[in-house]
Amino acid sequence: MSEDYRDVNRVHWDERAPAHAASIDYGVERFVSDPAHLSSVVRFDVPRLGDVSGLRGVHLQCHIGTDTVSLSRLGARMTGLDFSPTALSEARGLAERTATEVHFVEADAYDAVERLGAEAFDLVFTGVGALCWLPDIRRWAGTVAGLLRPGGRLFLREGHPLLWALDESVTAQLVVGYPYFEQRDALMFEEEGTYVETDVAFTANRTYVWNHGLGETVTALLEAGMELTALEEHDSVPWEALPGQMVHDDRDDEWRLASGRERVPLTYTLQAVKRA
Repeated sequence: MSEDYRDVNRVHWDERAPAHAASIDYGVERFVSDPAHLSSVVRFDVPRLGDVSGLRGVHLQCHIGTDTVSLSRLGARMTGLDFSPTALSEARGLAERTATEVHFVEADAYDAVERLGAEAFDLVFTGVGALCWLPDIRRWAGTVAGLLRPGGRLFLREGHPLLWALDESVTAQLVVGYPYFEQRDALMFEEEGTYVETDVAFTANRTYVWNHGLGETVTALLEAGMELTALEEHDSVPWEALPGQMVHDDRDDEWRLASGRERVPLTYTLQAVKRA
């Protein structure tokens, strides 16, 4: 790869962050008007999160901060980290408008320990659609373990690697079109739009992404000194990941296959603790 994937992806996210903040899909105005409002991503996993009151938490790849603010509203003392300065500007604006005390830091996810400190957190949180932007799942797992104090917890909900392997351009059936397992070389995409409703015309449309198999992710965490405590696969995802084949469920603001939901896991929730 002749160009740095981080530079290309950062420009992509810098351009889309304001459109995401303005979109009804992220519900920024709902956060401002309703002090009890939580993002749909965090709300989905509240039963699994348990009590996070008083925990010092870091949200890696936090984007515009809606999940970060939601965790703060649940009582955690949150830091958000992202490599996009524009996304962080939107996140800081959200925190200010909602009078939420969250510390936001601009840095690449792999640099989190250097920027935030070793064993400084009780909780590492990563939301849906984050890991695919990182080339090396073992390096990510080492970063997570480095951030956590002994006994600290990772909470991850992510798109299932089988979902990332499906070709979303095929709308009549489910077709595996991309690698399931991590590859050295990135997949490069040129896509004009984004995953929220917006009329904005974007120009930074190139991205570099990687998939990471579920076993690869679990193994990387085990090798980094983490102990797996929970792993649950879900038949839903927070956006219309397979256009033309999904229906929206108003009960939990998730998307599911219109038929044959038992065929494919779409997301998973993973929890692990750092061994002493």
